[in-house]
Amino acid sequence: MDASFFMNVTSAGLLTGLVYGLMALGLSVIFGVMRVVNFAHGDMMVVAMYAAFLMFTKLGVEPVMALPVVAGGLFVLGYLLQRFLINRFLGVTEHIQFLLLLSIAIIITNAMLMVFGPDARNIQLEASFESYSVGPLILDKVRVIAAFTAGGVAALLWAFFRYTTTGTAIRACADNPIGARVVGLNVEQLYAITFGIGTACVGAAGCLLLLLVDVHPHLSSDYTLLGFIIVILGGLGSLGGALLGGILVGLSEALSGALIAPSLKSMFSFGLLILVLLLRPQGILGKKP
Repeated sequence: MDASFFMNVTSAGLLTGLVYGLMALGLSVIFGVMRVVNFAHGDMMVVAMYAAFLMFTKLGVEPVMALPVVAGGLFVLGYLLQRFLINRFLGVTEHIQFLLLLSIAIIITNAMLMVFGPDARNIQLEASFESYSVGPLILDKVRVIAAFTAGGVAALLWAFFRYTTTGTAIRACADNPIGARVVGLNVEQLYAITFGIGTACVGAAGCLLLLLVDVHPHLSSDYTLLGFIIVILGGLGSLGGALLGGILVGLSEALSGALIAPSLKSMFSFGLLILVLLLRPQGILGKKP
């Protein structure tokens, strides 16, 4: 194992981590604004992966090109869920919200099992067999495409919250929902848009992850748990923290899988989580309550 081996493993982890970060961004956005933990996050990502899979197999549309359509569809799904169902449970205790979203997750998983069965599905692109050579680095083309697309989506999300009127209104609701109501903002509408944005992010991430992993219905629980690890590492409600947490998890999985055993990569992600909770309980970029 020479230096080029470590550089290649590290670069692969960084690229995968950006996609992980985009997946966790949706979870962080929803919690940061509404203080609701979306336990159906991974299930919605699996829906997006199957949607991208169908668009590729039936229509020949590659996942990156299908991303706007799939993300838009997930936005509508999230908007409707929040507007007509989850909004009714915002004032109840956290365990009731947990049961509601867990129920939604179970329904989605079983629906996917009924439609697609338990077998794993994947896609084969020409880019899957191509790579870029940059000095000693050999970068998988699909991984590079997925990472740069994830970074672009994250940048658009940041610009939306920073420069648009709706984004500013959503941030106002996050900071002071009572004050937002006083000045005439439609908080319920903005919450629905926020939930839609969160599900659109996970929809985009699902399209990109289809380039890297096989999809099956039970994948949802793994990525829901991974999303929680990432947002807790980076800091709940922090967009930059979600991206940083995703990169750290991607690096830990790549290095532990290459140096020790792929089956133990989750153990190191949890170890990293425990370390951060011990040293900085609010997360790396999180704010103290």
